[in-house]
Amino acid sequence: MMLRADLDASPDPDSWSLAKVLLFLSSSNSLPPFWETLASVVSSSGTMGNSCVCREDSDLEDHHHGSTRVTRGQARRVDHGTGGGSDAGEARSSRPRDPVRPPRRGRGPHEPRRKKQNVDGLVLDTLAVIRTLVDNDQEPPYSMITLHEMAETDDGWLEVVQSLIRVIPLDDPLGPAVITLLLDECPLPTKDALQKLSDMLSLSSAVAQQDALNPAKHRNTTAVLGCLAEKLAGPASIGLLSPGTLEYLLESLSSEAHPTVMLFALIALEKFSQTSENKLTVSESCISNRLSVLESWSEHPDYLKRQVGFCSQWSLDNLFLKDGRQFTYEKVNLTNINAMLNSNDVSEYLKISPSGLEARCDASSFESVRCTFCVDSGVWYYEVTVVTSGVMQIGWATKDSKFLNHEGYGIGDDEYSCAYDGCRQLIWYNARSKPHSHPCWKEGDAIGFLLDLSKKQMIFYLNGHQLPPEKQVFSSATSGFFAAASFMSYQQCEFNFGAKPFRHPPSVKFSTFNDFAALLPSEKIILPRHRRLALLKQVSIRENCCTLCCDVMADTELRPCGHGGMCMECALQLETCPLCRQDIQTRVRLIAHVS
Repeated sequence: MMLRADLDASPDPDSWSLAKVLLFLSSSNSLPPFWETLASVVSSSGTMGNSCVCREDSDLEDHHHGSTRVTRGQARRVDHGTGGGSDAGEARSSRPRDPVRPPRRGRGPHEPRRKKQNVDGLVLDTLAVIRTLVDNDQEPPYSMITLHEMAETDDGWLEVVQSLIRVIPLDDPLGPAVITLLLDECPLPTKDALQKLSDMLSLSSAVAQQDALNPAKHRNTTAVLGCLAEKLAGPASIGLLSPGTLEYLLESLSSEAHPTVMLFALIALEKFSQTSENKLTVSESCISNRLSVLESWSEHPDYLKRQVGFCSQWSLDNLFLKDGRQFTYEKVNLTNINAMLNSNDVSEYLKISPSGLEARCDASSFESVRCTFCVDSGVWYYEVTVVTSGVMQIGWATKDSKFLNHEGYGIGDDEYSCAYDGCRQLIWYNARSKPHSHPCWKEGDAIGFLLDLSKKQMIFYLNGHQLPPEKQVFSSATSGFFAAASFMSYQQCEFNFGAKPFRHPPSVKFSTFNDFAALLPSEKIILPRHRRLALLKQVSIRENCCTLCCDVMADTELRPCGHGGMCMECALQLETCPLCRQDIQTRVRLIAHVS
């Protein structure tokens, strides 16, 4: 599995890269003055909100989407057939859950292998039950366990992959996510298995043109390729991107292809390009010329084409640069935007549009973001337009919410946040869920979020139809709320904080973020990743300074572990040592180190 460099891996603070330091700083509640000089690349937390704790590891240059996740909590299956009655409404799971995937339970040493069943039936059973898997207190469904066991052999793995390509329907919004979930849980394929898969698929530009009336097959093929590219690294990824596979993916971007095939072909090319050699190969194919045409769909009324446009624009800005093309952030008009998604308060793999109002996740982790504006009193409202109808948890969160993308923690998964989930028809608070009475959301729906801090209640709306107020979060927090959202794989939505008229404004009097917030022009800029890194590399850090803030002399040691390399101000903001994760009992200033 492709792993990113872990911040904890370096025992010597002096060996930390500046990029890692920046990521670590995102977990603190304030940033020192030093970082304000970074040409607004990293804005001060006082203005732009507080950072979420979600970067346990990162590598900003290569393999930026690979993931390693720890399944968390216990689980419980929710039966949505009971509706949203009062009894069902009070049903809650007793422990946290992983919204991304259920746990895998292997066979015991004396347990016989489960009887092999029809693979296609097992895949469809998994797809049918996946909506009801909201908690992790019980064993995963029989179908998933059986598929995992089958995939322990090369032939079984190939059979599962072929079935995923063959039977996942085009119209199920969770289809690609189920492909990712199943392949992500299966053992890594061997070199022989990958070669056999390549031989069996025999991909080429001609194959991409076949079965035009069966786009599901091509969508599933490109989704499988993207998932494998995310899991693999180095020679394995390079070998999988054969000339035939590259031709197939590029041909899938042609105007004759179905938009969903175009979308997942582009995502696959993006994930293959996490390996430097693949990135060079893809860039040399003149992919930027094709994407330049597709990025015009970024505001298309067809929500599927809009996704293609969003991903094309993001790739042109971040991956496949085109000579002479102006970056989107340089030409987008943000004059009337006073509140937006905070690019400095976001988990590591979420894509945010240059307008700061649209976000998308194509990683296999559970990505989260907060907005730039915090509210402490009054009545506030914002809206979200659903671009994809899969799993997202959207609502309100305070600065104390800790989002752990690889462990599946997002909005509604702690006591400081509450979220609406329109796919699984649930309200989330403190990692526990209860059903709501709204139908499943669909592309184009408007979801409203009202926060009344005087009455201590939150109200969620679907196209103007409201649910009963939610008040649980106010037992832990009464102020300091941000609009916030978490995204499962391949999900996207657009936020409206009041810069344009709301589609379904509530009947009560309310305020909007855009009317009361303020951002400097430099704070509105969402730089492409390579531009951000270039600015970071220009920064010089004096010797013996704090490895966290890079602004004050390192003069503090943590006890009992004895690690140092930081100033007292930063040390006071830590609960555990950033090197060994041991709980901090005391902090000692080393006078001899003070100049």
